[in-house]
Amino acid sequence: MKITIIGAGPGDPGLITVKGLKLLQEAEVVLYADSLVSDELIDQANPEAEIIKTAGMHLEEMVQLMVERVYEGKDVVRVHTGDPAVYGAIMEQIALLNKKDVQVEIIPGVSSVFASAAALGAELTIPELTQTVILTRAEGRTPVPEAEKLRDLAKHHCTVALFLSATLTKKIVKEFLAAGWSKDTPVGVVYKATWPDQKIVRSTLENLDEDMRINGIRKQAMILAGWALDKNIQDKDFKSKLYDKEFTHGYRKGVKE
Repeated sequence: MKITIIGAGPGDPGLITVKGLKLLQEAEVVLYADSLVSDELIDQANPEAEIIKTAGMHLEEMVQLMVERVYEGKDVVRVHTGDPAVYGAIMEQIALLNKKDVQVEIIPGVSSVFASAAALGAELTIPELTQTVILTRAEGRTPVPEAEKLRDLAKHHCTVALFLSATLTKKIVKEFLAAGWSKDTPVGVVYKATWPDQKIVRSTLENLDEDMRINGIRKQAMILAGWALDKNIQDKDFKSKLYDKEFTHGYRKGVKE
């Protein structure tokens, strides 16, 4: 017996994977986080499927429902926003399901971090500028491990993607400045990436908190920080070896002038 956890993508119903959509359309029972997953996507489920909204449920209640339906022989899917592997709270579900002898298959989805980068027209890993992306969040009610404090992570001076941090911008700015970032470091904020009411805010570390306040963004926002977010980056001479005409690799012999 098993259930399938499907990554729905960031919001646009067209960004679910082909496999995820097929399983959604075949399922007899669909549980979904209705506070985050598009109803337009769920409308594509089997018309005869039982649709269960889970935003108002606690963990044990939700898992019990899944177990009951699986034990009834039903084909059950659980639809998560973005990609389930990042802040998806799936491991606690899997642990309880496994105790009931229910196995779990996970179908990946498009994460909001990559949807936000696309909305900003940004490449997060620019050759000779930064080759690392840190996915993290500011510390709020839920603590972070001591070795993963934002100030320490920011010392790498790479691209940083901040989930679940829209209400903590003052703390973010303080920690980044303490890590040696300049006040004019570019920051891109995408509210509800790929949804019809998506909003993009380009800012700097110095102005981030005020720009977020002016735009009324306090939830469902991805914050991307670092010089890869410079809107003028295309005017600078950062190029990869991949397409360098003098660079030889397994599919092309370099040509020297």
